[in-house]
Amino acid sequence: MNRICDLFSIRYPVIQGGMVWCSGWRLASAVSNAGGLGLLGAGSMHPETLLEHIRLTRAATLHPFGVNVPLMYPEVEQIMEIIAGEKVPVVFTSAGTPGKWTRWLQDRGIVVAHVVSSARFARKCEEAGVDAVVAEGFEAGGHNGREETTSMVLVPAVRQAVSLPLLAAGGIGSGASIVAAMALGAEGVQVGSLFAVAEESSAHPEFKKLVTRLGEGDTQLALKKLAPVRLIKNGFFQMVAEAEARGALKEELAAILGKGRAKKGIFEGDLENGELEIGQVSSMINSIEPVSFIMERLVREVEETRARFNLPVF
Repeated sequence: MNRICDLFSIRYPVIQGGMVWCSGWRLASAVSNAGGLGLLGAGSMHPETLLEHIRLTRAATLHPFGVNVPLMYPEVEQIMEIIAGEKVPVVFTSAGTPGKWTRWLQDRGIVVAHVVSSARFARKCEEAGVDAVVAEGFEAGGHNGREETTSMVLVPAVRQAVSLPLLAAGGIGSGASIVAAMALGAEGVQVGSLFAVAEESSAHPEFKKLVTRLGEGDTQLALKKLAPVRLIKNGFFQMVAEAEARGALKEELAAILGKGRAKKGIFEGDLENGELEIGQVSSMINSIEPVSFIMERLVREVEETRARFNLPVF
């Protein structure tokens, strides 16, 4: 029995990250069709765009899927109304407190998971009544926790703090890392970077190619005075790093960031001036593959790793 599989009605306890400019209907439906749970990334969609992607996802899969909603999103009320109206079965919330929306969503039959970067926030999630929690370590791509707690430390801390079904995120790039996360107390995983460069990802082809060429140390957490985000080291990152080194205030960093930086880099392919978000595990990604291949390999590696230690499989 696996509580994550039971909760989301999926075959494998593997959730695709709802990543901005990567997680459109093609990626979400492909992950769901492969036995995991695909998520649409509402953080890069206007309400009408999300509505279109929900309907396209439903047409492309008969399996459950969900939407990732950053709670600080300026159009969050419209987004939630669309999700409820379309009867989306699952919502993952992030970047904010789950207290306001959890009961509202659950009252409409929607399963709610929330992403946290500390055991303290995991306890707040349990108090808010969420159905599951995601412990996202410092290794993760995109927005991250100021505490810089790694998954190896965070997952067991959250497991000790709450009794909720627990997903591990951050640094998950192989079946062996899935087994390791579950040994630490997770019951499933959320995978971002591997799916960000999948064939079905809506990220720009040049962004995907760049990710496959990254080595160790080619990403770093930045913009901690705004919202911490793990970035590929490019021209934009260097501007931010130089400003942070001389003590730039929040307002100056916000001006450097401007608007649309992530879209410019990830979706439009401006590899020098865009905000390029990806996880540390990117240094181990060397090819662009369809989701079906990625999922098959993860499941095979889980089985091989568990067999090596005489552990049961999924």
